[in-house]
Amino acid sequence: MDTLLKKHIKKHMYKILDLFSGLGGFSLGLERTGCFKTIAFCDNDKFSKLILDKHWRGVKVYNDVREITKERFIADGIQFPDIITGGFPCQPFSVAGKQAGTDDDRHLWPVMFRIIQEFTPRWVIGENVKGLTNIQDGVVFETVCTDLEGEGYEVRTFNIPAAGVGAPHRRERLWIVAHAKRYNKTDEISRSDEEER
Repeated sequence: MDTLLKKHIKKHMYKILDLFSGLGGFSLGLERTGCFKTIAFCDNDKFSKLILDKHWRGVKVYNDVREITKERFIADGIQFPDIITGGFPCQPFSVAGKQAGTDDDRHLWPVMFRIIQEFTPRWVIGENVKGLTNIQDGVVFETVCTDLEGEGYEVRTFNIPAAGVGAPHRRERLWIVAHAKRYNKTDEISRSDEEER
């Protein structure tokens, strides 16, 4: 790869805060583009944390999403994120569970949203089960979207089943992608002739 292009990519690398990380799927996919770098994870599963520690050596893994604040990042010497990702817990909305919705103590969208409000990233990517759209007459899904829109984000949602990317099962998933309107002009991509080559 051309040295100038490498410098450009390194300079414009987007920093990821990966919440409810699991085995790091968000970070793995985004980092493979060459334009993203994970600065911190958060997951309370012991096995997941072992995997994250193995594949992202030296990257901070927080145990509790409630402990993530700007002050904590400053104290830990971690830069603020450009993008926050998270497959916030689906148990409150999944057909495999009791579908207790907001009454379930695992309903952690409000916690994720508090972190988004605090860090004001350029991008937010959320993921959940399709049931999010109809649980409690769609109020939970509507809340997620209006919360983000109220903070100045343009929001788009996509229903992408696992079968749509070659898996042998349907497993529908709802993807919520939000971009901060205040960055619309500064996020326009411009390349020099050398970079284009």
